Amino acid sequence: MLLEELKPGLRIEGLIPAEALTIIAVQRHGTDALELTYKTTTGSLGQQVVFRKDESRLRIARSGGRPFDAPASEFKLAAEAQRITLAGLFDPMIAVATSDVRPLPHQIRAVYGELLPRTPLRFLLADDPGAGKTIMAGLYVKELILREDVKRCLVVAPGGLVEQWQDELFFKFGLRFDLLTNQLIEAKANLNVFETNPLLIARMDQLSRNERLQAQLGESEWDLVIVDEAHRMGAHYFGGKLEKTKRFQLGESLGRITRHLLLMTATPHPGKEEDFQLFLTLLDKDRFEGRSKTTADTSGIMRRMIKEDLLTFEGRKLFPERIAETVPYKLTRLEYDLYEQVTAYVREGMNRAERIGGKRRNTVGFALTVLQRRLASSPEAIYKSLVRRSKRLEQKRHEILAGTYREAEPPIDLEGLDTDDFSAEEIEKVEDELLDAATVAQTVDEFDAELRELTELVRVAEQVRNLGTDRKWTELSAILRDNALTRDANDSPRKLIIFTEHRDTLAYLTARIGSLTGRPDAVKAIHGGVHRSERRQITEEFTNNPECQFLVATDAAGEGLNLQAAHLMVNYDLPWNPNRIEQRFGRIHRIGQQEICRLWNLVASNTREGEVFTRLLLKIEEQRKAYGGKVFDVLGEAFTGTPLRALLMDAIQYGERPDVKARMHRVIDQSVGDGLKDLLDERALVSDHFTEADFAALDASMRNAHTRRLQPHYIEAAFKAAFTRLGGRIVQRERRHYEITNVPAHIRAGKRAPIAARYGRVTFDLSSVPADGPAHADVLALGHPLHDAVMDETLRRFGGALNAGTVLLSPELAEPHLLVGMIENVADATGASIARRFGYAYIDSNGTVTPAESAPHLVLDAAPDTPEVSAAKNLPWLADAEDRATSWIISHRQPEYLAAVRSRRSTELARTRQLVTERLATERDRLLTDAALAGRKERLGDKPRESSDSLRGKAIELDHRLRKRLELLDQQASMFAKPPLIVTAALVLPTAQE
Repeated sequence: MLLEELKPGLRIEGLIPAEALTIIAVQRHGTDALELTYKTTTGSLGQQVVFRKDESRLRIARSGGRPFDAPASEFKLAAEAQRITLAGLFDPMIAVATSDVRPLPHQIRAVYGELLPRTPLRFLLADDPGAGKTIMAGLYVKELILREDVKRCLVVAPGGLVEQWQDELFFKFGLRFDLLTNQLIEAKANLNVFETNPLLIARMDQLSRNERLQAQLGESEWDLVIVDEAHRMGAHYFGGKLEKTKRFQLGESLGRITRHLLLMTATPHPGKEEDFQLFLTLLDKDRFEGRSKTTADTSGIMRRMIKEDLLTFEGRKLFPERIAETVPYKLTRLEYDLYEQVTAYVREGMNRAERIGGKRRNTVGFALTVLQRRLASSPEAIYKSLVRRSKRLEQKRHEILAGTYREAEPPIDLEGLDTDDFSAEEIEKVEDELLDAATVAQTVDEFDAELRELTELVRVAEQVRNLGTDRKWTELSAILRDNALTRDANDSPRKLIIFTEHRDTLAYLTARIGSLTGRPDAVKAIHGGVHRSERRQITEEFTNNPECQFLVATDAAGEGLNLQAAHLMVNYDLPWNPNRIEQRFGRIHRIGQQEICRLWNLVASNTREGEVFTRLLLKIEEQRKAYGGKVFDVLGEAFTGTPLRALLMDAIQYGERPDVKARMHRVIDQSVGDGLKDLLDERALVSDHFTEADFAALDASMRNAHTRRLQPHYIEAAFKAAFTRLGGRIVQRERRHYEITNVPAHIRAGKRAPIAARYGRVTFDLSSVPADGPAHADVLALGHPLHDAVMDETLRRFGGALNAGTVLLSPELAEPHLLVGMIENVADATGASIARRFGYAYIDSNGTVTPAESAPHLVLDAAPDTPEVSAAKNLPWLADAEDRATSWIISHRQPEYLAAVRSRRSTELARTRQLVTERLATERDRLLTDAALAGRKERLGDKPRESSDSLRGKAIELDHRLRKRLELLDQQASMFAKPPLIVTAALVLPTAQE
């Protein structure tokens, strides 16, 4: 065709191989060349210079560019593979339908009401322990993967939880994540391990402490990063200085390299409002800049639901009641004498450490505190601790004589013990390292004096230990006899968990419980030294073996383990960090728990610490009667001004003084009495609740999702047809279960996830997989590597049929129609896609468009090869039918779609604009005021804490940040609909034409 014939709106072929282009604009350059601007069938724009010599290969595209000559069987096969692959664009809850989970109302609302609508996501999911946050995260990840919004996802979790994350994502969601192990790193020695593994789980401290990994991480980009136990990424103000932990710096780095960021924790508030707001800067630095005294507005950025407010779909309470009971007891005379002597030793050591000051004071104070806690734990623990300490100090005495003595240095910042920055496993390790080594003694004479004192303490401790009259054990054995050594209503043994602070006590209790029951195998133990794989094995045994009845554990088992097989728990030792009480209780008070959860707290009432705990537990019980189990959720936050640890140390050092006692009682009464009430009232304002209207809306959305969902029988039919066409063999074993005897090599080759050569048992419907049946079956659904590989290979081999089109027959139509499948897309001015959907529509000869059912190609028959069918392919109106369909969609469907997306997103953006502007402008103005004051001091010859130039520079930087953020918000608020993308078409004729 001649260059002079090219004009806007014309559809041509020949410029790009196998592609029909629509000309957008023509700019002529002389008589023998012109510049074409065009749009491809995928909707992308391009430009090319065309010369006179190119005329011979250009032609007008016929029939809208589609010859409709593809075999109908290949078209239908590819169309169904395409529909299934794009299921995330029309099935609103595709992850629910294709995952082995039964989500609850609060989980559905979290994923589909809070997380998915926010693009890009910056969010803190802070529901209570046991509410199923991992399930919510798994649904969110799978939903985004199936919607083609996420291809690269990184999960960062504490070391003890990474295998659990891997298992949950695989067994419940079919998502195969790799663990960032040393073996994986070594295998990718010459590559960036983060670039080569798109679905990855990494240990938090592995990343925060390894500079090489941090450098590689900084060079990578992610679609989604999830951080579990994110509260460990803490930062704190000490005086006027901001101290960022390595984990906090890791959090900042992760925020810079990902589009979506989801933080998860059950304890979001560390007790100090300014530290909480520092934590929130990981999500939005502008919104939480500076040190504000006012309570943070977390709307749109955080979701927290309290256990007692969670309901089932039937409106019943999801969690049973939880009851805590204090069990006071008095030490025997010999136990009390030992207590007084060791306490005097600890108190004197603390007083001497106070006089020394500096880091040694903190180190020695910490070590002596651990010794005091072991004294309260058991005769076994204090005896062995005193023996070990004597041996270590004797060794240090020899080091002084040899000139090799070195002061013990804490491996972690001891100030962070009450902020939950460190895991129980880390704290256990630090205690073991420092307990026996930290001392105020520095000379041989000082060591000799302390060793003489320790020798006497060891003698008394050994005497108490050997007598075997342990009052605390007596109380525990009574609880076991009354509650655990009797059978429940179903004649099954009751399971019980006992938490202790120390391994010596753990070993002691394990032996004594074994002797009491006469069944040593009925008792299992977990502490920080138990390897993760063994910890999982013990948990499995305790959960499933009826004869495994008792679990004795340190707080290493209080983090991330699901132990709801038990509903009885004893705090043999009470933790000095009150957050640990809820973490322990949360191991049994979880989703799936059917029994009332009972907790017994053992307290020696005639000790200084016991007096503090007795008062504390009394106040907790008073508040529990008024507020139910909610008091445990906020217990750690109650001690914002004075940590519980500080109260207990004061009790040890000065507990006999009336004024100190009165102050401790006053702090407890204010914190746990009035303080808890205020916290719970405040939580009630920021926590989510379910109303009847919420349940009605949720029920409607679930019904809507069910009607639009991709039903398992569609997946089954499509997979079997495609798999056999590709050379695979699948045979039925029993109803709804199959065996795959051969997976062709070309399906297995080059896939990211491993695919087996055969599968002994597969199914396509989750409901056909028994929850506790012995026969495992792979569920072939979206996300399963074999299923996805078959769909991909089908589209690769037969996808050309979608472009060419085919001819189908319908008994429902009276005249020919064009059937098109299209994707609609809403984007913003940043270029990010905000919302997408996929569907089919019919176009008739008049250009009228009507929506089609979700899979119209499945109910249409192949057209015979007759002259009438061949003639129909050249119907004149087909030439611009797709253009007319596009115009109709743009004018009739997209305005409503765009308005719905814009309405939902604009409210959130407007709120963010307001909060960011208020925070940054306030902080900028404060800096300018401080700069003016500093300038006056400088003119008077005084030296201010910070120069006026420095303060003004910071104010200017904040002003620049504010302008940049507002520009970004303007771009995000500018939303528009992209032209619909027609991805396939078929000519549908009335059946009567046969």
